[in-house]
Parts: sequence; C-alpha cells; structure tokens
Amino acid sequence: MALQGIWSGTVSFSLVAIPVQLVRAVSPGRISFRLLHGTDYSPLARRMFCPAQETMVPPEEIVRGYEIAPDRYIPITDEELESVSPERSRTIEIVEFIDRNEVDPVYFDRPYYLVPLKGGEKSYRLLAEVLRRTNRAGLAKFVLAEREYLVAVTGTEGALAVTTLHYREEVLAAEELAPKESAADVKGGLKQSIQRLTADFDPGKYADARREKILALLKRKAAETAPVAAPEAEEEEGAGPPDLIAALEEAMRDVKKNR
Repeated sequence: MALQGIWSGTVSFSLVAIPVQLVRAVSPGRISFRLLHGTDYSPLARRMFCPAQETMVPPEEIVRGYEIAPDRYIPITDEELESVSPERSRTIEIVEFIDRNEVDPVYFDRPYYLVPLKGGEKSYRLLAEVLRRTNRAGLAKFVLAEREYLVAVTGTEGALAVTTLHYREEVLAAEELAPKESAADVKGGLKQSIQRLTADFDPGKYADARREKILALLKRKAAETAPVAAPEAEEEEGAGPPDLIAALEEAMRDVKKNR
C-alpha cells in the first residue's frame, strides 16, 4: 500500500540533519456507515441549524466562539487565531534524548513513521539502530496543522517512528484513584498471577472481533441481497454533458468493484 506523505523536512540534532517524510503508522480499522433516509435511501447531509431563528446557517455566517459560561461566549476570528498560531515546522529538532521506559504510556498519543528521503538513508539507518539498541527516544517540538506537538522519535525494526505526546496539563492525575493501602496476602497473590500470565507481546494473537463480524455480515448481505440505490438527483444547469456524467459514474462503479 502506498503511503501518503503528511509532511516533509528534516530530523536534526547537534550537527546532524536527516531529510525525511512523515507518514501514518496505523490505518484505523473502524468501519464507517453513511446515514440514509429510510424511505428512499438518499444520503443525509449535515447542515448547521440556528434554533433561535429556526433557519439553516450558510458557511459565511458561521463564526467560532469559546464558551466561558452557559450560553456566554467569546467570539474569535480566523485572523485572531492565525496571529497566535506557530509557524509550520521545517525541522523536527531533537533537544534531548531520554530513556523510553521513563515515559508513562498514558502520555503516548498518535504514532507515525519517518521515511528517509534521498541523501539521508545512511544517517537514517544509523539513528534508527542506535535508538533501538539503547532504548532511547529523542524529544522534540514539532508544528503540524497549526498545532505544536511534543513528539518522541524512536527506532523500531530499522525505521524511525514519531509519536505525539500529551502535554502534562492534558493528563489527568491518577493518585486519587489508587487505594491507600493493600493487604500483603492480596499483593502476593496478584504477583503470582501476573508472573503466571506473563508472555512476550505478540499483537498477531489479537484481533478486533466485532470488526471481523461486521465485515462477515456485510459480505453475506452483499451476496444475498442487491444493494439499495439512492434516487437520481435532478440534473443541474451547467453540470456537464449527460454522456460525461455517465462515463464518470461508470468509472466510479468499476473502482468500487475492484477494491
């Protein structure tokens, strides 16, 4: 599967600069459904509705507002937001290296891969291997889509990975959830149970059972019943020649069949 680049720039620290491209590390397994009108199966469209005026609001009349109290807002414009947004990063600049084991898993957010670009392959492989062998992670600040992230650069299976981290203020404290004391006999029993169930992590042993059942259900229904079709929309003026539209629709059907 071809990986689509999200960002390109360099990973740098000290005097080292490695040209890379950022790509997604995971493909969400979530199965999405379209909402349809139950009478004619037309796809439903989301609209912005103003309950006070009982009318739909066009895009040019929509503004942002930050709620400071129930039904009380501070409006803010796109220009004001842009004035406080950081500049887009050209470099993932590592400021320090840390032990990966010191990072609580609750801080990890989204994983990505870094793909080496031409001229940076040797340094890329070397950094990935050193990080893997030493179990180190490089911490860096990185701006993506107008937001500044704290990220950890790590080495895994010969590749460099980037994981966005939650900031300290985003992580809820867990101290109040933990019991103050635990009985010694219970503690010993838990330790034995954990030791008995300890194993090497093998993600291939686990699967999303519900997703697999939904896919099987869809496959069975597709074989047993014909798919429903939405009513044809009335042709709008200037929409294009009917033969061109038909050709495009036929092409899209062929694409869906070959997936």
